[in-house]
Amino acid sequence: MMFERMAPEQHDTLDGVPEPSENPHLFGHREAVDMLAAAYRAGKLPHALLFAGPQGIGKATLAFHLAHHLLKFPSHAAAPGELAVPDPTSSLFRQIATGAHPAILHLTRPLNDKTKAFKTMLTVDEIRKVNRFLSMTSHDGGYRVVIVDPADDMNTNAANALLKNLEEPPARTVFMLITHSPGRLLPTIRSRCQMVRLSPLDPDSLIAALADVDAPPPQDAQACANLAERAGGSARTAMLLTQYGGLEIAEALDKLVAAPKLDIAAAHKLADVVSGRDREVQFDIFNRHALDMLSTEASRAAQANELARADRLSRTWQDATSSISDTATYNLDKKQHALALIARIHDAMRM
Repeated sequence: MMFERMAPEQHDTLDGVPEPSENPHLFGHREAVDMLAAAYRAGKLPHALLFAGPQGIGKATLAFHLAHHLLKFPSHAAAPGELAVPDPTSSLFRQIATGAHPAILHLTRPLNDKTKAFKTMLTVDEIRKVNRFLSMTSHDGGYRVVIVDPADDMNTNAANALLKNLEEPPARTVFMLITHSPGRLLPTIRSRCQMVRLSPLDPDSLIAALADVDAPPPQDAQACANLAERAGGSARTAMLLTQYGGLEIAEALDKLVAAPKLDIAAAHKLADVVSGRDREVQFDIFNRHALDMLSTEASRAAQANELARADRLSRTWQDATSSISDTATYNLDKKQHALALIARIHDAMRM
């Protein structure tokens, strides 16, 4: 059966892959799912939840599944002991999937009306929608759910605005914040949320997630194992690796960085591959792998007590993060960014 998208397009939408709001399937995370269902049934679900874990493992999907459960069973005492599986044929599912349910506010990076591209940050204007949302009377006296996806993308003003909402939430309101990097959030926001740590998907769950969408996994068992390892338990990463040339991009960057002397011709070739027209996904794969390389190597250096090297790599990571943001914000030359980043990482690794 061909996948038919119902959800509004997001900044990180992938062709053929359901958005979290329209995904009836959740893979892995059984312990967290059971804990949340039990807490709700007992009337002890916290008013603010922070789903933390690597990108692409199903954190937002879990948030929407929990929202579906709260709306389907507005009385916690009547709720089943297990989280309800969304029924794609139901009106509740379709309302949530299309973003039309009046009891759910999903906040993520907005579209820039002038450039028609998605903004790089979750702005304070988006967070201000929470006040308007909560000021309206619930249409049936049930729960209202605010999903911030991901909270990492909030700028300082947005984070402070959200903090005010978290301090005095109205009754029967649940905030669900998605974070890939909890350390990037304000400590005051973290302290007002119950953190739910989600682990990377195990290989079986990862392969099952791939088989469920238009991204069939490799047929060979060893190839599946290799893919699961390189993807780090992230279904999204695995899809990018298999469907968008991610394996080739990662391998090319690894080779360039590992070489004693930078291969300028190969660097230009890789920069061309990731910076051409309609190559936004490839450009994102390149940037994310570059940041992952730096953070992994910095962690290794710190564990080996090579503090000067760890500090240098961490500063390179920060510079790379700023360069990625500036390139998107000011529409800078992507090829020049890619070439400069390759050279910067190569030098940082050599020193």
